[in-house]
Amino acid sequence: MKDLTRLLCFLILTFSCSQKEESGPVATMYFGGDIITMESEEPVYAEALVEKEGKILFVGAMDEAMEIAGKGHQMKNLNGKTLVPGFIDGHAHFGGFGAQAISANLLASPDGEVNSIPELIAELKSWYAENGTDKTQGWIVGLGFDDAVLAENRFPTKEDLDQVSTEVPICILHISGHFAVMNSKGLEMSNVTAESIDPAGGIIRRMPGSQEPNGVLEEMAAIPLFFPIIGPTDPELAFYYLDKSQEMAAKFGYTTAQEGRAMGNHELLANYAEQGKFYLDVVSYIDYSAPQYFESKWYGKDYTNRYRIGGMKMTLDGSPQGRTAWRTEPYLIPPDGQNKDYKGYPAIAEDSEVQRIVNMAFENNWQLLTHANGDAAVDQLIRVLRPAIAKYGNKDRRNVLIHGQYVRMDQLDSLADMDVIASLFPMHTFYWGDWHRQIIGKEKADRISPIRSALDRGMKVTSHTDAPVALPNLMMILWTTVNRVSRSGEIIGPEERLTPYEALKSITIWGAYQHFEEEKKGTLAAGKLADLVILDQNPLKIDPMLLKDIQVLETIKEGKSIFKK
Repeated sequence: MKDLTRLLCFLILTFSCSQKEESGPVATMYFGGDIITMESEEPVYAEALVEKEGKILFVGAMDEAMEIAGKGHQMKNLNGKTLVPGFIDGHAHFGGFGAQAISANLLASPDGEVNSIPELIAELKSWYAENGTDKTQGWIVGLGFDDAVLAENRFPTKEDLDQVSTEVPICILHISGHFAVMNSKGLEMSNVTAESIDPAGGIIRRMPGSQEPNGVLEEMAAIPLFFPIIGPTDPELAFYYLDKSQEMAAKFGYTTAQEGRAMGNHELLANYAEQGKFYLDVVSYIDYSAPQYFESKWYGKDYTNRYRIGGMKMTLDGSPQGRTAWRTEPYLIPPDGQNKDYKGYPAIAEDSEVQRIVNMAFENNWQLLTHANGDAAVDQLIRVLRPAIAKYGNKDRRNVLIHGQYVRMDQLDSLADMDVIASLFPMHTFYWGDWHRQIIGKEKADRISPIRSALDRGMKVTSHTDAPVALPNLMMILWTTVNRVSRSGEIIGPEERLTPYEALKSITIWGAYQHFEEEKKGTLAAGKLADLVILDQNPLKIDPMLLKDIQVLETIKEGKSIFKK
């Protein structure tokens, strides 16, 4: 009887162990499509990729992959589709993705349907009738209007927005993210009156012949007012916005997203992370005005609950298409109310203050991202970087120029000498290439976002969407970086185009490098995170003019599907 009992116990234990072993983590093998590793200077393809427990075990030949995957592994047939590393945008504002998803879409074609001021008014009315203001803190909110594309070639004013409502406050954001327009009720609630003084680094536009605000707010007259409107502080609503941000990011293939200018919204992101809600990685760059956040547990190169602070953000000027970028030469067409000598203006007028900010970053070894569009702003950056480098050294800081639309070739030489990464914005060539030719001239416009010139100088480069300035559509990055075709069909600086493979690198391995994450992300290689994107077409094998039509079919973060079309 005792022997029978021992036999039964042995059989039960053996069965339980085998069940436990079978129900444990199993590998997944991807095969049957183009697997682009991004590991080399030229494209390299693999037959199969093996993932297990969120990491890549193997990339290579099919027979070896089958052996490494082991018994019971899952087979995922790509069915002729293309597998690439997860996408890493060189610069975006993740916290704004949700606002873009929730608010009225005021983008022009092809991303929206607002190509005139009457269409803008109609869109706001329609959105308000359908949505109300429960999710927008009592405001009618719209994002993305573009005076350069509107048929009237002007900013809407409070008088236009008053046609939507005089009782409900309205705030709409320019596509650059550097301007807002409010209706009369919005101005009243924001305490913007004829007695209001223009803040440093900003302008309140006025009605002709008076001090009465016309509704248009520039730069620092706009940003502090619209941030609390599009970035709610109520935890429940804030989390709803961040849920929508993640959904939009995953839909476009992001596995790592950047919050490119965090201030008070860092606390919202940190609270979201504390609740374990992130399913993709988010790295924030803290505005120079809030250095206290670097004292928190969130700063560093390692994520806590998929969130971290990566460095500091400094803004030196405004928007080139909005003509607040700071130039050394006048704009050919000045904005309303400005004279023919108008060159834009600095965000921080005194070099001594910029030097203090840069020294703070260097002294603390904080990676520094600097927004500078106009060449005068880039001159200012170069002036303060040189003494900081001389004083503190420059070993592997990976400081980044953000945008650099009007950067000159001699400035690229200087920035290359200082090991500055150039995160440029070739999407401008489509959205505003024709407009740039009008406001600065054809020759200079053909040099906007000179990403080829930067790469040829040995600079590390990335390309970016700056979303929600545009949709966070990384296929538009590929299309614009490769083709540089404007809305009218003109090629804006053909000599500044990248190859499709280089453009793909700019949102994978080069993006990973910019964020100090190249050891874990950016290529398909054993030991790296299984951050993957499945595309319906191979960007290296189709007509480059079709790149923008490529669809993200699935986004996979550390082996787990976070979006599936």
